[in-house]
Amino acid sequence: MRRSRYRGEGKPHIQHVLTAIAVNIERLSGLPPAEEAATRRRPTAFQNYLDQREIPRPKSW
Repeated sequence: MRRSRYRGEGKPHIQHVLTAIAVNIERLSGLPPAEEAATRRRPTAFQNYLDQREIPRPKSW
């Protein structure tokens, strides 16, 4: 773990939290609007194998 100049004080923690908030705001501002539906991915070869043999697969796939 990195040593801080202000060891034992709350300043480094506050700076870290504020930096994380700023990074998240910047990341979220670049996302497309929520109204657009996400495109579905093509099934994998394994998923196709299961489907062809009518083997049930978990809903999470």
